[in-house]
Amino acid sequence: MTEKNYTVVTEFILLGLTDHAELKVVLFVLFLVIYVITLVGNLSMIILIRITSKLHTPMYFFLSCLSFVDACYASAIAPKMLTDLLVVKGTISFSVCIVQHLCFGVFITTEGFLLSVMAYDRYVAIANPLLYSVAMSKRKCVGLVIGSWICGTVNSLVHTVSLGRLSFCRLNVVSHFFCDIPSLLKLSCSDTAVNELLLLTFSGVIAIGTFLVVMISYMFIVLAILRIHSAAGRRKAFSTCASHLTAVTIFYGTVSFSYIQPSSQYSVEQEKVVSVFYTLVIPMLNPLIYSLRNKEVKEAVKRALEMKHFPC
Repeated sequence: MTEKNYTVVTEFILLGLTDHAELKVVLFVLFLVIYVITLVGNLSMIILIRITSKLHTPMYFFLSCLSFVDACYASAIAPKMLTDLLVVKGTISFSVCIVQHLCFGVFITTEGFLLSVMAYDRYVAIANPLLYSVAMSKRKCVGLVIGSWICGTVNSLVHTVSLGRLSFCRLNVVSHFFCDIPSLLKLSCSDTAVNELLLLTFSGVIAIGTFLVVMISYMFIVLAILRIHSAAGRRKAFSTCASHLTAVTIFYGTVSFSYIQPSSQYSVEQEKVVSVFYTLVIPMLNPLIYSLRNKEVKEAVKRALEMKHFPC
């Protein structure tokens, strides 16, 4: 055995999206704009909900939490990605790579749980409007959000700890723009069967479980809406769900493609493209989806702009 001659990896080289200098400049500008819009959009949504008393409801409390998570998990990836687009060779230390993986895992898993919580909230609001404020009390809403964060943290810790037990030697070139676990597992000189099983099991159970909560909630929502006699009432009920359903479809579609598949079917190039969507595009789209398709949010923005121009 010659394992004693192996060099232990202390840093990784991130290949990024491209090695063409001209294209790197274009991508830097594009992703910088996307990241700025993401931060401005999500932070504006949080502030708008905070200062508008009409939006102090469970639905918008969950939306503000979702905006916070979107800003966080975009920030776990975008700054390093943008920096690497400006240099010839992007490197990241082993410890920073592990921290990035941990943070990203927490945020993206929490997002999935929050989306399922928001679906349940919409079901309660439409099926039991008179008891909505009682059924979705402040204490219960805070508990659901805390529970989402706990589940996200536990899931990410499981994968991070299992990743930390692996050995990395010789190979240190990550065919990605961030420390994504499938890419890292390909570089390990240890047996990664347990890690792949944990990834497939945990990601599968969480994704399928939260998605089922969403689907079951919407099944009951549709049944509740069909019982509404007024056509205007049905349209209003559907409109309150349209934004959330759009966000859910985009999120689960991209994340499921990346993580719920055997390693034998794993395509690096496809993964890079899909990863851009769920790391950068989705966090940018969520505040736009909820603001453009939500009448109450648009009215709140209009009042905020009017107050800015006419403070007296």
